[in-house]
Amino acid sequence: MATILIADDNRQIASVLEEYLKREGHTTAIASDGEEALKLFERIKPDAVLLDVMMPKIDGFSVCREIRKTSAVPVIMITARGEDYERIMGLDIGADDYIVKPFSPGEVMARLRAVLRRMEREKPEEAQALTVGNLTARFADYTALVGGKPAALTKKEFEILYTLAAHPGKVFTRDNLLQSLWGYDYFGDTRTVDSHIKRLRAKLEALGPEGWDIRTLWGVGYKFEVKADEK
Repeated sequence: MATILIADDNRQIASVLEEYLKREGHTTAIASDGEEALKLFERIKPDAVLLDVMMPKIDGFSVCREIRKTSAVPVIMITARGEDYERIMGLDIGADDYIVKPFSPGEVMARLRAVLRRMEREKPEEAQALTVGNLTARFADYTALVGGKPAALTKKEFEILYTLAAHPGKVFTRDNLLQSLWGYDYFGDTRTVDSHIKRLRAKLEALGPEGWDIRTLWGVGYKFEVKADEK
């Protein structure tokens, strides 16, 4: 099974999560603050991280940012506050999902199973680099270059870009993208896709895409379009 890092300064919550994870056959490690979480992450290389937002020394948002500099491992953020801006911030910096306390341990396990299944479904060919116009995207290290300049994309933004670019001309509905990249068990809605596309476009346009574009088909979805004279 998987190795799961639990980062939460509430020992009772961490113990409950650990118990449920072990019941499902997972190996666990617990960090009680952000600094310890980063050290454990480097040492054990977990398959997924359950990450509390409010932790001593280094908060969960900062921990997630550091993890995303080197790894695409699934991160589920956990918080005692449910404000929309916190949820959006968590997803923007690369979290795969977001859970608000108090929560059902069973719900956490369901969401964890969903992100682990998505990792298992990744195809071998996705590790290959693709090049279209002045875009180069490498799934192996989640790197995207536009005109040789790195695009500072979150994990989910990169996955959207790669999915679209790997199938030029194919129309993906919002449901297609939500189900393939967030999973059938995702608890959000199609507006999540629109928000990510909007931020993705803004970052790409600042770098000057040439020979390609991400088009909106109103009422349908999105597609990666290669300009006819650039093929």
